[in-house]
Amino acid sequence: MNAAIKPVTPAAERSPSYYSSSLNYETAYPTLQGTVEVDIAVIGGGFTGIASAVELAERGYKVALVETHKVGWGASGRNGGQVTGSLSGDGAMRKQMQQWLGSDVDDFIWNLRFRGHEIIKQRVAKYGIQCDLKFGHLHAAMKPSHMDELRASYDEALARGMADEVSLLDAAGVREHLQSDLYCGAIKNLRNMHLHPLNLCLGEAQALTSLGGLIFEHSEVLDIIHGAQPAVVTAQGRVNAKQILLAGDVYHKLERKQLKGMIFPAMGGIVTTAPLGELAQQINPQDLAVYDCRFVLDYYRMTGDGRLLFGGGANYSGRDSRDIAGELRPCIERTFPALKGVPIDYQWSCAMGIVMNRIPQLGKLSDNVWYCQGYSGHGVATSHIMGEIMATALTGDLEKFDTFARCKHVKVPLGDVFGNPMLAAGMWYYQMLEKLR
Repeated sequence: MNAAIKPVTPAAERSPSYYSSSLNYETAYPTLQGTVEVDIAVIGGGFTGIASAVELAERGYKVALVETHKVGWGASGRNGGQVTGSLSGDGAMRKQMQQWLGSDVDDFIWNLRFRGHEIIKQRVAKYGIQCDLKFGHLHAAMKPSHMDELRASYDEALARGMADEVSLLDAAGVREHLQSDLYCGAIKNLRNMHLHPLNLCLGEAQALTSLGGLIFEHSEVLDIIHGAQPAVVTAQGRVNAKQILLAGDVYHKLERKQLKGMIFPAMGGIVTTAPLGELAQQINPQDLAVYDCRFVLDYYRMTGDGRLLFGGGANYSGRDSRDIAGELRPCIERTFPALKGVPIDYQWSCAMGIVMNRIPQLGKLSDNVWYCQGYSGHGVATSHIMGEIMATALTGDLEKFDTFARCKHVKVPLGDVFGNPMLAAGMWYYQMLEKLR
């Protein structure tokens, strides 16, 4: 057996979730001890760090990745598992990026939308990653004003050559796909995907080591050394590298002088029911992932073993909910009355890194220390897009990196004190707008 893999056991070192209880194997990467010499050091064992590291290793660079907990411990191993073409902050991107992209800005943003899908599909196929990858998604409208937005998205998809992959459904059309009267319409998108994110992350980590990359778990970074000879320092070891990528998203407290007040945690709650048996086919016969059009939305899909995985109701205080199942059960039963009283086997939370303007944050902390963070709830696809952009930048091509790095971000003074209250107030405002649109 590979030394980095051990049999699946109750995962005390992970959040107790459906994902941690159904992973293909548990990781057992060593703790960093002593000094390691590599080309590039990556901090963070979630999708951004792993995706960037795989890209770099495929290009022939020697990479070492260090993770405080376990690979996939954070949001990468706890999220809703949907891979969609929605980009958080696309409106703000367009407004800022058109200053330097001009008329090419719409093409730039559109081409980003589905780049993550291609990277994930190719990686799953290339490395034989088992992660319950499935195709098909509904973006569902809950009131007529939502349909105006969906029609605009549908028209753009048609103009971009997706006629064979998208269809616009009315209320009756949605009911042919879901046993629910909640929606008045939807876009059905066959390019969008859904999957088991923790198994994807672990599979990509295994791909990294197969390419000669090094992974160290339980190796919290205590300091980043800048200068001509940069290094990552942990309690028991050190990685000397030519360049460093900080990819810890909202979970780390490194480089606070420059990064404090830029990204804030929002807690998303997720549950999974007991296996539904024939009910799974009844309520969702085409096995589609779904999310709705609201600012604070619900999202759900069927797992590989026929459970309903359901999330929603993001908490912008930055604090965990005490009863996720109690909060989400009414949403499940409102969506699918046939599931009234269904047992809920798992409940857990997921900290999402929220950026005020929702544009992913890419930048440099010094000449050879880089950072990438902030996907605002759209991380599965976006992290893989940004991983490719960061790997390309670290190897000399800065074009796409600079397009993001030039974007201006709000930096909240005393961010740890005021950041989450500002987010909560902002989302209250958007929820009020929701009632009016």
